[in-house]
Amino acid sequence: MRANTARHLINLWPPFLFTGIHATRIAADWRQVDVELRARWYTRNYVGTHFGGSMFAMTDPWFMLMLIHLMGPEYYVWDQAARIDFIKPGRGRLTARFALDDATLADIRARTADGAKYLPEFEVDIRDDADQVVARVHKTLYVRRKPAARG
Repeated sequence: MRANTARHLINLWPPFLFTGIHATRIAADWRQVDVELRARWYTRNYVGTHFGGSMFAMTDPWFMLMLIHLMGPEYYVWDQAARIDFIKPGRGRLTARFALDDATLADIRARTADGAKYLPEFEVDIRDDADQVVARVHKTLYVRRKPAARG
């Protein structure tokens, strides 16, 4: 699926559509994704800041989707674990940028070449409009080359 088509479909997905989460850009090569959480009356908690769950949700599928597209159909890619560190209250429009480089992809391919599972870890910062980090999300993925792909 083309990245721009995927972006439009993902933005219509109810867990994003009804929570103010919006993918603003998916690079054509799937190596970078930009996401925002818009401030709305229904995205704020009792004290007027973003719900922590909404902040976490804005980061949920991206590394997995990126790796699925970048590694290809000969790999299993799943989310394994995640955690979020709240650093300061999230107010206004929040953004997160997800990026994968050649070195990371080469490392994953090397570690899974023999069919072994690999659990790469990634971090992404959630930032406010002042470019201040309001939360940091740690993601662990499960990646393994499929048996048929090994030969």
